Amino acid sequence: MNLHRKGRAALVLALVAVVGMAFRVSWNALRDVARAIGADSTAALLYPFVVDGLMALALVATLVLTDRADKRFALRVLAAYTLASLVLNYVHGLVPELHGGSVDWGRLADWDPANWALVLLATSLPVGSIYFGSDLVAKVLHHRPIEPAPIAVSVDTSTNRSTPDLGESTPVPVPAAELPAALPAPVVVDLVKRTEPIQVRAVAAESVRPRRATGRVPAVARSSRPARTAEQLLDEARSATADWSVEDLTAEGIRKAVRTSPAKARVLRETLRGERSAAPVDAVA
Repeated sequence: MNLHRKGRAALVLALVAVVGMAFRVSWNALRDVARAIGADSTAALLYPFVVDGLMALALVATLVLTDRADKRFALRVLAAYTLASLVLNYVHGLVPELHGGSVDWGRLADWDPANWALVLLATSLPVGSIYFGSDLVAKVLHHRPIEPAPIAVSVDTSTNRSTPDLGESTPVPVPAAELPAALPAPVVVDLVKRTEPIQVRAVAAESVRPRRATGRVPAVARSSRPARTAEQLLDEARSATADWSVEDLTAEGIRKAVRTSPAKARVLRETLRGERSAAPVDAVA
């Protein structure tokens, strides 16, 4: 941790040293430009602080401000004044007369449009420093750092500790949304050993739905009535359907009358219909 802090301190000191040396190099050029646009000795001495000083102020504001819009504004001011200082230093290097102070008053370039633009730039920088500097200082003074979000600490209320260990503890209120659901009713368990045997009775649930026979019927559940032969079934069918017409001879009706299977009822139906159809022919003969 100490090495980390020492490294950061050394980095800051190196930055301050570089900025100070750069300001000293740029100070001569800005002072000579100020004299060329009509500033007296005192104003020319302070002119570099107006330009490069605002650059330092914008740099500090960029590091302090956390709001995205404010930080962007400080970066734009820093970029604009850096570019202006670069242009004036470049002009100072191109015009040797500025070094000895022998240049004509208000003359920074031979071409008139370029000279007008340079004079406008050099004279507007002090006014811009007042406006932009005041705005940056106001933003820094009214700046409020973003506070970190509070960390939610959950309190475990399920641990039951005795009063002598904790003293008089203050109950912690728990929100209603975090309360557990209602616990089921406690089950009473009889721990006394029983001497009497427990009688377990199985109660079969009776279904309302009618039962449906599946598969072969066991021999025990079969009827005790002896099986009938084909002749006996035919005789019973004749007796049961003696007064029936040919149209009434259906397999379902015969099956219910003699209580037989559907297959045998169909055979009986065909036999009885054949006998009823042949009976008038025999009578006529």
